[in-house]
Amino acid sequence: MKITMVFCVEPLNAPLLLLGICATTAFVSMWMHNVAATVMMMPVATGILQRLPSSSEMVHPAVGKFCKAVVLGVIYSAAIGGMSTLTGTGVNLILVGMWKSYFPEGNPISFSQWFFFGFPLALCIFLVLWGILCVLYCPKGSGKALSPYLHKSHLRRELEMLGPMSFAEKMVLSVFGGLVLLWMTRNITQDIPGWGSIFHGRAGDGTVSVMMATLLFIIPNKIKKGEKLMDWNKCKKLPWNIVLLLGAGFAIADGVRSSGLAEVLSKGLVFLETAPYWAIAPTVCLIAATITEFTSNNATTTLLVPLLIEIAKTMRVHPLLLMVPGAIGAQFAFLLPTGTPSNVVGFTTGHIEIKDMIKTGLPLKIAGTAFLSVLMPTLGAYVFGTKG
Repeated sequence: MKITMVFCVEPLNAPLLLLGICATTAFVSMWMHNVAATVMMMPVATGILQRLPSSSEMVHPAVGKFCKAVVLGVIYSAAIGGMSTLTGTGVNLILVGMWKSYFPEGNPISFSQWFFFGFPLALCIFLVLWGILCVLYCPKGSGKALSPYLHKSHLRRELEMLGPMSFAEKMVLSVFGGLVLLWMTRNITQDIPGWGSIFHGRAGDGTVSVMMATLLFIIPNKIKKGEKLMDWNKCKKLPWNIVLLLGAGFAIADGVRSSGLAEVLSKGLVFLETAPYWAIAPTVCLIAATITEFTSNNATTTLLVPLLIEIAKTMRVHPLLLMVPGAIGAQFAFLLPTGTPSNVVGFTTGHIEIKDMIKTGLPLKIAGTAFLSVLMPTLGAYVFGTKG
């Protein structure tokens, strides 16, 4: 809410307020699953929109367009923000797990390594998203039309209703900040070792996660004597089905490899073997981006990445040069509500239609493919060490 308030200037600037909502959503999605970020941010966004008059009333067309922009901005910003970190979406974790499973002798992909590649990519796509939303849904004079209904005082009043941060909230934020810091500094780059080198590679990102989670069971919450920030009753309510889903994806991927199915299916993509890499990267990304509109992101990644590994072996190129575009392309589910649960959350608000998603998502998908095709063989080659 505080981040959004920074962008809510007076007189109201609709594109700037939209940027604040989208930036807040993208930032939240960097550190939690993008679906959870959408579910958390959508009520905040629609709460702002509730101050606007309904479409049944005689209102300025800019009001309805701004509502569409906000909802589309939240669902797409959550997807884009999730690309920048390993924790942002299950697809990134599946990719890292497959890399470790198929190539145990290779250097594991660390949190900081992925961030150095994923964040610049996500930032480029995010700026394009904001530009598209401003062009399509924030026409000239929209700020003047919205200003009678939206004021900075409204956000300030809602923020005051939340009250000051409690001790428990501050401690959780501190633990989370420490977690991110340790993730980022465990292995900085291939040339600059982090604190992980002290333990000779025995401590990974999972080690840090378990250590910080354990702290939550130790630190008191100061609400009731003897209570901690986390107890087992709360822990049991966590969505463990997501962990099982990711584990099932790894099992399926191993089955595809060991059964020889990957080699059989890769023959359907044999036409890619003789093509130059500059043509293959966007093709792989577009194939993944098309499939993911009809199946889940995780399923698309689980089935497609093993095929790309076989093609990479035939082409004699580094597997990550195809694996990363395939996995990130699977996150470009921008056209249909069925592409991802985040899209469903936005679609059920009633503010957007499928034609709105296509009109916004198609140029966004093309831009994302273009940025990925340029950054993977350049920045990606440096970050992941694929030049050799």
